[in-house]
Amino acid sequence: MVKLHDITGWWKNHKEKTDLRGLAVRFDELTAMRRYVPYLREFKFSNTALQSGDARSAFKGRGMEFAEVRSYNYGDDVRDIDWRVTARKNQPFTKLYTEEKDREVYIWLDLSPKMMFGTKHELKAVTAAKTAALLGWFALANRDRFGLAVYDGRQTQIFQSKRTQENLLAIFKKVEQISEESLKNQQINEDEAKSLQKLHKKISRRAIVFVVGSFDNFEQYYGKEIAKLAKNNEVFVVDVYDVLEEKAPPHGEYLAQYGQQKQLLVSDGEFFSEKYRQYFIQKRKIIRQFCAKFNCRYREIRSDLPIYKHLRPV
Repeated sequence: MVKLHDITGWWKNHKEKTDLRGLAVRFDELTAMRRYVPYLREFKFSNTALQSGDARSAFKGRGMEFAEVRSYNYGDDVRDIDWRVTARKNQPFTKLYTEEKDREVYIWLDLSPKMMFGTKHELKAVTAAKTAALLGWFALANRDRFGLAVYDGRQTQIFQSKRTQENLLAIFKKVEQISEESLKNQQINEDEAKSLQKLHKKISRRAIVFVVGSFDNFEQYYGKEIAKLAKNNEVFVVDVYDVLEEKAPPHGEYLAQYGQQKQLLVSDGEFFSEKYRQYFIQKRKIIRQFCAKFNCRYREIRSDLPIYKHLRPV
């Protein structure tokens, strides 16, 4: 008889402890992400324009004011090619942009019930919050204004972008509070599309926007709104996932529980494992193709690995 494994065991055992570390993000974990800012110093997302002052812009991108068109040079971002001029002149031309002062960095952070899943180390919601904190520290280090939209399934709380450490730490305290409250929340009264709409309305200028979450049913809940954001902003899609979503567990039967719902997962042989793996690959393929179409950047973060493991330049 195949042994029945309970993949909710880690959650139950951990939840009984007074320390919610791994289940809800702690303020000290968010402040500690500052130590990883040097890993981002070598990031080269697209352009290399300088921010005003002696610090480089946090996330080099196209979120700037159009200046002129010139002949394409080796190393220019292909996304900046002016295809109309290229067709007319019969040789490639690229758009040039003047840097914007007072850049805004906004993060949309998913702490909804869908993120309350994890089989090793910590829940996806905790990893997502840490990722947002790291980006916040990086924005502050580069003198960019940092704002945050937190979606918990019931509502979206938006914190205005500012360029002060006091504002960043105040946001961290609220994220800690929302993270703990989200453990008890199993209702979804507002979907991701409506939440992203609220953030879009809040952004008053060109901004760099990070959408941090786990993108199930991407085309239904995310695609349309992210495409709208990408029209006038530099958008990064940061996909947080658990190792169990990528690889099928060893042969056996597994019981998973969400609220009062229980689901039996039967992992049976190489055929099942391959179909399982292909499902994960296809899901990521859809997101990658979308990002390529709408000039977004795509990153993956696995919840059981240290954040710095994902900070290799792309």
